[in-house]
Amino acid sequence: MHKRSKRYVQALSLFDRNQKYDPVQAFEIVQNSPKAKFDETVEVSVRTGLDVKHADQQIRTTVSLPAGTGKKVRVLVVAKGEKANEAKEAGADYVGAEDILQKIQQENWFDFDVIIATPDMMGALGKLGRILGPKGLMPNPKTGTVTFDIARAVKEFKAGKVELRTDKSGILHVPIGKVSFSKEDLMANFAAVMDTILRSKPSAAKGTYLKSITVSSTMGPGIKIDTNKATESVKKVNL
Repeated sequence: MHKRSKRYVQALSLFDRNQKYDPVQAFEIVQNSPKAKFDETVEVSVRTGLDVKHADQQIRTTVSLPAGTGKKVRVLVVAKGEKANEAKEAGADYVGAEDILQKIQQENWFDFDVIIATPDMMGALGKLGRILGPKGLMPNPKTGTVTFDIARAVKEFKAGKVELRTDKSGILHVPIGKVSFSKEDLMANFAAVMDTILRSKPSAAKGTYLKSITVSSTMGPGIKIDTNKATESVKKVNL
């Protein structure tokens, strides 16, 4: 049996694992738990009732977090000419075309968090599908990462735009900030995420859409959030 750390056990003593909390209460528990040696990310996991084996029951979209992620997002732009210059001016961390794709393939280079590409570069990028796909890095028009509006895309992802994507179990894992954030900022980000999830409900969805919601810090235990109160939080926060 895996032995839990003293800090983890102390965090468990702060709440009832079988109880479902109001979002604000859940965030307070996360923030009052014993701290790690770094500013942990706060992540929300939403288990849906979607049957993701069917393409029309999958979610893949983005949400802009009002308070940002608290993380420096490293953006790679794959573009040429004028669009490459736009990317550099907008603050992209890396810009290139075939040369940078070759670096990814030959050197196994992944010092970036998001790839944004112009449509004309998708043919070259497609050859790296087997490498980028499993890592969730393949650009997609649905997430705004395939576009000619490069400057806008770079600025949005730098400011806190994150992807929402159901995994093989129909679960959405979304970072909503850092433990050091104020409760107001965490709530604003959480409400934005929930609003997007509710709006993104596939028309083919059957049964219960939101089955469970859990929030946790990087090193901490999961705290259950009441799905009804989570839905109500969207109405309370001015997005």
